Amino acid sequence: MKHTQITKLIAVGIGVGLALGSAFLAGFVARELLLPAVTQGMSNSFYLLDEVQQLVNDHYLRPQPSESERQYAAIRGLLGSLNDRYTFFIEPAVAQSESDALAGVYGGVGVQVRRDSSGQLLMFPYNSSPASQAGIKNNDILLSINEAPIAISISVDDINQMLRGEVKEGSGVNIQYQDSSTGTVVDLFLPFAIIEVPSVVWSVLNEDTQIGYIQIILFTNRTPDELENALTSLIQQGVIYLVLDLRNNNGGLLQESIMVASYFLENVTVVVERSQSRERSVMSMTVPRRIDLPLVVLVNPNTASAAELVAVALQENDRATIIGQPSYGKGTVQQIFRLSDGSSIHVTTAEWLSPDRQQLEGVGVMPDISIQDEPDDIDQALATAIKLFRS
Repeated sequence: MKHTQITKLIAVGIGVGLALGSAFLAGFVARELLLPAVTQGMSNSFYLLDEVQQLVNDHYLRPQPSESERQYAAIRGLLGSLNDRYTFFIEPAVAQSESDALAGVYGGVGVQVRRDSSGQLLMFPYNSSPASQAGIKNNDILLSINEAPIAISISVDDINQMLRGEVKEGSGVNIQYQDSSTGTVVDLFLPFAIIEVPSVVWSVLNEDTQIGYIQIILFTNRTPDELENALTSLIQQGVIYLVLDLRNNNGGLLQESIMVASYFLENVTVVVERSQSRERSVMSMTVPRRIDLPLVVLVNPNTASAAELVAVALQENDRATIIGQPSYGKGTVQQIFRLSDGSSIHVTTAEWLSPDRQQLEGVGVMPDISIQDEPDDIDQALATAIKLFRS
C-alpha cells in the first residue's frame, strides 16, 4: 500500500475514532468486555425509591413511561451522583454496538458517521463494504434513514445503530445522502453484510521505503494479531525504521494495548495500576516477537486512554520518540458490566500511572518533539518523523 493511499485510510480512521469516541466518552480502558452482573443477595436499600414509585402509581395524573425507561432513569441518576463522567449507563442496543465495535466484527452497511461543526452527518465507508460498493465516499452527507429525516437530537451512537442489523436475505436499510463533491441527492438501499473493521493499517512510505508506517485506530480484540501481520509484512519489505501512529485513537481494551506495547518492550513496567484494594506494576507480556527497530510514535489531543498508555510506556522506557501534540489525558480504568436485559454500565475501577509513576489523568502525554499541524495537506508530524530518521 502506497503513502498516497494512507491519507484515505487515515481519514477513515479519524472518522472511526471520532465516531467511537462519542460512544466511549473520549476512550476507555476495559479489563474485560462482558462481566457478570452481581445481583443476588443484595438487600433492598432503596426503599425510598419504592415508596416514591407507589405514590406515583397512586396519584400521578398522566400515563407513566415504561418500567424499563423508569429503571434506566433511576440507574442514570444513581451513577450520576458519583460525579465521574466515565461511570455511566448504556441501553441494550448501544451496549451491543459497543461490544461489536470492540470485537471488530458486526452486521451492517460498513460506514461510520460523525457530525461536523455545523451538525451535518458525514459518512466514512469501509473498503469493500456495501456502502463503498454502492458509491458512498468519505464526507458524503447522510440525510435520512428508512425515509425518516435525522433529527439533530438523535445521537451518533443511535444513528450508527440504525445502520447495523442482522445479516440475512433481504435485510438492509434505505438511506438518502448528498454527494459531497457534486451536491446530488441520492436514494438507495444498502444490504447488511458482515463488516470486519480493521483496527490496524500499514504501509511502506513513498517518501522513504526504509520507513514502515503503522496506524492503530482503536485497541480491539483483533489488534495484536493485526499488528503481527503488519510487522511481518513491513519487515519482509525491508523497512529499518517504524512510525506508530496513535493520533485520534480513543483507546479500547487494556490487555490488547499492553500486548501492543510488549512488541517493543521486554521485562519492563508498562503501567502502574492503582485500584481500591491494591497497587501493582503491570509488566510487558510474552508476544510472538520483539521489535528493536528505531521507533517514533505520533500523538495528538485525540490520543486517549489505552493509546496514551502505550505511548507513555514507550517514551519512559526510552524505546520511542514521541512527536505531535499533548494527548487527551485519561488515566482511569473502566470495567464493563453487562446487565440482565443486555444493557451495561461502565464503572471506573482503577487509575493508572506511567512507568515512572507520573499522573496522566488531566495531564496527558507530553511529546518529545512538539508539532502544530498547519492547515494544509502536509502531515507535519509524519514529515518530522521522516526527517528524524534521516538525520
